[in-house]
Amino acid sequence: MEIAAAQVKELRARTGAGVMECKSALAEAQGDLERAVTVLRERGMARADRKAGRAASEGLIVAYVHPGGRIGVLLELNCETDFVARTEQFQALAKDLAMHVAALNPLYVRREEIPEPVIAEERRVLHVQSAGSGKPPAVVERIIQGRLEKFFVETCLMEQPFVKDPERTVAQVIKEGVSTIGENIVVRRFARYQLGETSDIG
Repeated sequence: MEIAAAQVKELRARTGAGVMECKSALAEAQGDLERAVTVLRERGMARADRKAGRAASEGLIVAYVHPGGRIGVLLELNCETDFVARTEQFQALAKDLAMHVAALNPLYVRREEIPEPVIAEERRVLHVQSAGSGKPPAVVERIIQGRLEKFFVETCLMEQPFVKDPERTVAQVIKEGVSTIGENIVVRRFARYQLGETSDIG
């Protein structure tokens, strides 16, 4: 089918994709602009998956201080090249992530970094809370597993709903950044400081 130049222009404005990519997506979507946006996002996610294993040793450290000066965050965001680290899009993503850490106070970057004793203690507490419920052991175990998943969401940066768009997790936001920026992006670590409290380092 014939793809109008105006459609390509609008799709480019909405997604930042190249002309040929937009034409291809519109053709696949049979001219449906919303479907074409989805096609481009799906393709971007696939490319992001392929980039995930690449080394990310460049990047930057950003500082964010919440208005009022009572909470501050240092966050290291890595990418593959110094060129990308200097781009406005990458720097904006780093600042957004630091602001998220200030707002939602994650304790770890990802669940794999949680020490096993911490998980064991959380599981023990959940067992104690479930004791005497009268429910079959299999049901209790499912309840505990569900609450453990909630614990991961509350404490791990990558699993939290993104503060600026709770419909997406932080991991999804970063993955979309990978698909548009074109390099692997990794949150290496962060430190959050709150006035009068001990800082947590992820």
